[in-house]
Amino acid sequence: MDSLTFRAATEADIPALVELVTAAYRGDASRAGWTTEADMLDGQRIDPEVLGADILRPRSVVLLAERDGALLACAHVAEEDGAGYFGMFAVRPELQGGGVGKALLAEAERRVREDWRLPAMRMTVIDIRDSLIAFYQRRGYVRTGIHKPFPYGDERFGIPLRDDLRFEVLEKDLRAETAA
Repeated sequence: MDSLTFRAATEADIPALVELVTAAYRGDASRAGWTTEADMLDGQRIDPEVLGADILRPRSVVLLAERDGALLACAHVAEEDGAGYFGMFAVRPELQGGGVGKALLAEAERRVREDWRLPAMRMTVIDIRDSLIAFYQRRGYVRTGIHKPFPYGDERFGIPLRDDLRFEVLEKDLRAETAA
């Protein structure tokens, strides 16, 4: 088995990205993995227009993990407020738990630390997703206690199936890894 390769997405990748992100988070197919949001949210997970803007804007990359040319995982990495921002993290459901996501997260952190020279990586996670938060905590992220509202009413981000959704900001100091 060949090793993973990483590259920046182009606009031509948008249909495959929408399919991957939807499979990882929505509907019955997502239940094959542990990152499903199918019990919390319905509808689309990613808007193709928003995705296209993320691909084209400066200090923003949609990072792809591939093996033998097949798309296995993706994440959006951008500079926001003087730090890296990590989002839209998706791994094919049948591959979750196999190390692909850990490798992609490590590559995203490396790019933010080495290429963009930013001191930290931040993300927002739905705060009731305990197993997902624990995954990030095992990788050095800390809960900040900062909460942001869920965009109720904006169907570009899904149709909520419950009324208690909100995001919590997680953060990792990347400077410690530079010295290591």
